[in-house]
Amino acid sequence: MVTTKTTGSSARPQRADARRNVAAILDAATSCLARDPDASISEIAKAAGVGRVTLYGHFDSRATLVAAVVERSMRESDEALRGLDLSGDPADALERLIEATWRITFRYGALVVAAERSMPDADLVAAHSPHRDRAEKLLERGRAEGRFRSDVPTSWLITVLHTVVHAAANAVHDGELTAEEAPRMIRATMLGVTTPPGGVVPEAAP
Repeated sequence: MVTTKTTGSSARPQRADARRNVAAILDAATSCLARDPDASISEIAKAAGVGRVTLYGHFDSRATLVAAVVERSMRESDEALRGLDLSGDPADALERLIEATWRITFRYGALVVAAERSMPDADLVAAHSPHRDRAEKLLERGRAEGRFRSDVPTSWLITVLHTVVHAAANAVHDGELTAEEAPRMIRATMLGVTTPPGGVVPEAAP
């Protein structure tokens, strides 16, 4: 998180130039980590137009900076998904949610890889809580309507969805999948996972 100086028990507000530096660092880190999950502090500082000392004045470690970038990206992606229509057939809605989620995930490139390498699992789960809540509501509705399986916990289906999306991001980064192939792979996998036992698995849209 952003480091602020304190005097006594109250935090001193950041100056305008400090706020600009923080914004520049976060923008640069997002861009650098999207291209290279192992981007160094020196590379990020150079891209931000600040020195390493200035960067460390706001973020005390690379892991702290990665966590701040992830927090901001999750906040932005949650805002982007709020208007998504998840009404109608739950399976169709799940495909729309996956497609929209993938577009956002791909926009941030290898940041997913950087986050998995730098952040504890508990922090990653907490960062994704708004997305988990959205998926949970849809999956619960699908279970109630008999469209999704109810023999495993909803929490497990959410974990599978989260894992598959991140696996696709890693596969694209490693060159095993193209960014265009990934969303259909995710949709096909999740339709297979969520279909009730004995049911006909819908074909994922192309």
